[in-house]
Amino acid sequence: MSENSEKTPLEIERKFLIRMPNKRTLRRESVRRIEITQIYLTPGEAGEVRRLRHSRWDGGEAWYFTEKLRLTDRTRIEREREVTPGEREELCAQADSSLRVIEKVRWCVPFAGHTLEIDVFPFWKDRAFCEAELKSEDEPLELPGWLHVIREVTEDRRYTNFALAREIPEEELPRP
Repeated sequence: MSENSEKTPLEIERKFLIRMPNKRTLRRESVRRIEITQIYLTPGEAGEVRRLRHSRWDGGEAWYFTEKLRLTDRTRIEREREVTPGEREELCAQADSSLRVIEKVRWCVPFAGHTLEIDVFPFWKDRAFCEAELKSEDEPLELPGWLHVIREVTEDRRYTNFALAREIPEEELPRP
């Protein structure tokens, strides 16, 4: 997460729709594997997307409350904090029942000065996401050759996790 001069917490990110990576390659290239459950909550007063995230990794787990407000296709204001069990119960009561819970496995892969986050979802067998946080919207980003990019979806709002909680795009993929 980046911060501007007024200390507003910013998330500047690019996202790619990729062919499902080979699991052996993911295990070899990643430094961390995180199982994630995301529960989307009713929107905030200013239209923020609000979620409760449960993250589980080797030997640990945590719950986080996050609020995001879109500024551009690549940049959002993002406020995130760890929550207590009492807060977790209170937030779960605010779950938006019209949205599905998102489950995914995140593989964290260091590459060319960035940490690539490769998200694998149980509802897709042939595709996944690759995301990378940047310091600025125009920062260059290099991706490894073993990653097969279908296309960049940073500007395609159907491919946000929040949108996936509403509807899962099932478009036909181009042949490799």
